[in-house]
Amino acid sequence: MVEAAQRWTRRFGVLGGTFDPIHLGHLIVAQEAVSTLQLDRLFFLPAGDPPHKHNRSVTLAQHRVAMVKRAIANNPAFALSLVDVARTGPSFTVETLGLLHQEWGPETAIYFVIGWDMLDELLTWHDPPGVVRQVDKLVAVHRPGYLLDAPYLAQLEQALPGLQEKLLRVETPQVALSSTELRERVAQGKPIRYQVPDAVERYIRAENLYRQQIPQGQPSQHHAATDHLPHE
Repeated sequence: MVEAAQRWTRRFGVLGGTFDPIHLGHLIVAQEAVSTLQLDRLFFLPAGDPPHKHNRSVTLAQHRVAMVKRAIANNPAFALSLVDVARTGPSFTVETLGLLHQEWGPETAIYFVIGWDMLDELLTWHDPPGVVRQVDKLVAVHRPGYLLDAPYLAQLEQALPGLQEKLLRVETPQVALSSTELRERVAQGKPIRYQVPDAVERYIRAENLYRQQIPQGQPSQHHAATDHLPHE
């Protein structure tokens, strides 16, 4: 864990998610974070075994990773981290962040990117105070013109001391895209062009993903065994 900002020689963003599938909304958020915060690199972090998704099937990690690779291939500011899919057991953010600190060393500041609406859910995560300790900056993205609620932030600070000191707010263009809705569109034979990168659309069709929606709680051939998934 970095003890002093003076030791940081690089700033890495981390954007976690199931990415089932990755879509243009994810890429817009990532690019805005890189540009606004002048990050050296932003890592997309596909989840391995997301504990909060156990009520539905999750596409095999190999497919989700392949889609992320294709989505970010043409942007040198983007990179892929497999630290979560390579581990065993539930994907808890606090543990994943610890692994990233071990991999990147104390000279790297970790900017963890979440949606503004996920701040509420942060309190339900595994060891939320530990998450706050592990991140060097918590980047909360929200829509332009959104009014920040000072009493709300004070309430969060009371529950998670040190949060406000690390919290950065970044405005991003809002695109109403949902991985859940994209899976449903594919299952219904509707187009997803211009909602996901072309290479991702081609991969989905080539691998015949999402053609048949599995009822909630039922096993799937795409099942993969986080609370750190602010961006589905």
